[in-house]
Amino acid sequence: MQKIPVAILGATGAVGQRFISLLEGHPWFEVAEVVASERSAGSTYKEATNWVLDGYPPTDVTNLIVQTLEDDLTSPVVFSALPSSQAKEAEFALAQRGHVVCTNASAYRMTKDVPILLPEINAAHIELVDIQRKNYGWTTGALVTNSNCTSTPVAMSLAPLRQFRPTHVQVVSMQAVSGAGYPGVPSLDIMDNVIPFIGGEEDKLTKEPAKMLGTFNGDSVTPFDMIVSAACNRVPVLDSHLVNVAVRFAEEVTVDDLLAAWENFRGPDDVANLPSAPERPVEVAYAQDRPQPRRDRMAGNGMSAVVGRVRECHAVDGFQYLALSHNTIRGAAGCSILNAEYLVAKGYVQQQTLPNAQTIRS
Repeated sequence: MQKIPVAILGATGAVGQRFISLLEGHPWFEVAEVVASERSAGSTYKEATNWVLDGYPPTDVTNLIVQTLEDDLTSPVVFSALPSSQAKEAEFALAQRGHVVCTNASAYRMTKDVPILLPEINAAHIELVDIQRKNYGWTTGALVTNSNCTSTPVAMSLAPLRQFRPTHVQVVSMQAVSGAGYPGVPSLDIMDNVIPFIGGEEDKLTKEPAKMLGTFNGDSVTPFDMIVSAACNRVPVLDSHLVNVAVRFAEEVTVDDLLAAWENFRGPDDVANLPSAPERPVEVAYAQDRPQPRRDRMAGNGMSAVVGRVRECHAVDGFQYLALSHNTIRGAAGCSILNAEYLVAKGYVQQQTLPNAQTIRS
C-alpha cells in the first residue's frame, strides 16, 4: 500500500534526526523531503548531516537532496523541527499552501485556534483544525503543535488526575542536556554542575499544561482551572526530563486513588490503535528510587510517561511525585508523529488508502 510522503524541516538538527530515526520503517509514512539551511542545500542528506544519534541515518534517506524553505514542497504532511524564530513565518505559510504541519516549535502553541495536542489526554482538541480552516479559508492545511518537552510529563501525569480537580501545582524540573539541541550546553558548564535557569522554560510550564488539560468548547479551548509555578534546571543527563510535582486537589484523595488513576489510564480507543501509541501512556514505577532517566526513559519505546515516589506533601496540603518522559521522543519528534497519525486517522490528511494499522512497538 502506498505510504504518505512527509517532509522534515530542520532535518539535519538533533530533533530532525530523531524524526528520521523514528520514521524508519513506519507503516504509514515515508520521508520524501528533507529541508535544512541554505548552506546544506543541494547536498545529499548524508553529506549535509553530522549524525549524533546511535547508529547511522537510514539508507532510504541518505541520498535525498536537501532543500530549503524557499523550495516548493509536495508532501502533504510536514514535520517541523525549526527554531521558533524561523517557525513563525514558515509553518503558517506551509499550512496556507495546504500542508498539514506538525511542529515542535513554540511559536503557535498558545494561539487560540492551534492545539497543543497529546492525543491520549486531549484528543478532542484536534477539532481546532476545523476552526483554523474556517478562519483562514484553508481546505487541506493545518497547524498542530506538541508541547514543550518539559510540559509533557507534567500534563501526562496530571491528565488521569483531572477527576480529583488539581488546583495548585508546583513543578521543579531536572532537564537533560539534549533539550538544548546539539551541541547544546558547553561541557565546562554542565559537567559536575546543575544550571538553575533555562530561558523561557518556566513561562511555558506555567501556561501549557492548563491548555493541554483544558476542554474544547466548540471554537476554542477553555484552560483547566489550576495555578502552576515552575523552577527549571539543566542537569548532566543525556536524554529525558524528570520533574518533581507537588499538587493540591479540590477533592478528597489518597495515594491509592492516584496510583489507581494512573494504572487505569489508557486514552481513547482511536488513539490507542495508532502505530506510535504506547500500550500504557502512563506507567507507574513502584521502586523507591524510580523513575530514573537512564533506566526508564525508553518506557513504551520512549512514548510513555513514568511516575513514581508518590507521597503526601504537607507543604502544599496535597501530594508529591516524580514524572519522567523522553524529551526528544515523547517530548518532541515522537509526539509529532503520533499527532500526524491521529490527523490521518480522523480524516484531516488527504489520502485514499492507508496501510494496515500495525504497530511499531517492540
